[in-house]
Amino acid sequence: MDKRTKNILLSIGILLIIVCLCLGAAAAVSAGVLILRPASTSTAPIGGNLPTAISELPTLSAPLPTPLPTTSAQSALDPQISQSMDLIQSQVVSLRGLDPSQSVPRKLLSDAELRDIVINDFLSEYTPNDARQDANILGILGLLPADFDLLSFYTELYSEQIAGFYDDEEKAMYVVQGEGFSGMEKSTYAHEYTHVLQDQVYDFNDGLGYTDEACQEDTERCAGIQALIEGDAVLTETLWLQTYASEQDIRDLMGFYNDYESPVFDSAPHYMTEDFMFPYLKGQAFVQALYDQGGYAAVDAAYRQVPMSTEQILHPEKYPDELPIPVDLPELSASLGTGWQEIDRNVMGEWYTYLILAHGFEKRARINDSKALAGSAGWGGDTYLVYENPAAKEMALVMRSVWDTPQDQAEFVDAFTEYANARWGKAKTTNLGSTWQGDDQHILFYESDGFVTWIMVPEAYQAEKIVAALP
Repeated sequence: MDKRTKNILLSIGILLIIVCLCLGAAAAVSAGVLILRPASTSTAPIGGNLPTAISELPTLSAPLPTPLPTTSAQSALDPQISQSMDLIQSQVVSLRGLDPSQSVPRKLLSDAELRDIVINDFLSEYTPNDARQDANILGILGLLPADFDLLSFYTELYSEQIAGFYDDEEKAMYVVQGEGFSGMEKSTYAHEYTHVLQDQVYDFNDGLGYTDEACQEDTERCAGIQALIEGDAVLTETLWLQTYASEQDIRDLMGFYNDYESPVFDSAPHYMTEDFMFPYLKGQAFVQALYDQGGYAAVDAAYRQVPMSTEQILHPEKYPDELPIPVDLPELSASLGTGWQEIDRNVMGEWYTYLILAHGFEKRARINDSKALAGSAGWGGDTYLVYENPAAKEMALVMRSVWDTPQDQAEFVDAFTEYANARWGKAKTTNLGSTWQGDDQHILFYESDGFVTWIMVPEAYQAEKIVAALP
């Protein structure tokens, strides 16, 4: 997929996630109870982005193409709103323990201005061909239906879901304003100002190496950094609510929760609703584990030794020592025949392995969540390749993975076999391994020399040639 899309959720306040996480904090404050642990997250593992290996959402790091109207500029902010922002900034600095090095422009957006930014900035370089190719890749993995219109869907989704964002190139903060600057806007502002402090102290681009180019090279590391950044901001936002939110702020939030509707998000493909939550929910759980061990000092240490995989986010006990194992795959287009070209080479990671097993587009192909969790845990490393033959409108996939222990490998093989039987029918056993026949796809799955290999090609002879070409 288009690797420029890796950073999409950096510094976005997704409304639904804010609702999920802040409801528990708001209820605790309104009841007069102070709790330091944010609201519990879902039991499903969440590890990364879209996908941790396959990124289909466009980056938010590009500067705005044109200045916003003067009514949205910091100089035109209502004095009371400006004072409220100043107060929240000082409160976040006190909570987070990071000192700002400079001020940043602050802008309020109307819904119309946000939609204009979504179309003309966030999605400006995400072409219909990019979206088509991404949809095809997600389709061969069983995560999207055929001909899904990603570009239109993202336009509607971002317009609905973005509550605020920090632009790390323009160095400016944006909050989508409702009828005023009330509890929802204030909590979003606390979240986004945390990103300002993170960037000024640790430098997303030059310090953390969190850039489009770096994410092309190492998507698992990118997913880990994203989860750290967002999880830190969610924790700080929640602590701000528990510590500083007024009773009126809480009433505002409760009113927002009662009235909020998200028809676009609710209609999203099954895997996508899970995946959007990764940096917020599982990132928060990862940061909470660090915070429980040593407060914000332990969180700050993670910026000096960033998490390197979704596995480390999902299993904080594996951070920082258990690193992904590199898996090499040769260029295989010659084994497929003429007209084939490699369109994606990346790492699936533990999180997307789980999503494929448990959150596919077709309900019949989703295996039991606990079995998918067990089957994806113990992931050691992988590489996948996706090929396309545009003239024939055909796709091919090769994925090779390694696992931490023989038991972990056996659990993955068992989980994948159940998934494949549900998706394509009962397996046949051949001298090469287990095979299935899908619509226009021949599937081969086998274990060899510590590797597990998954091949999807139009014809069986192509699978045989790929096996012969693999090390």
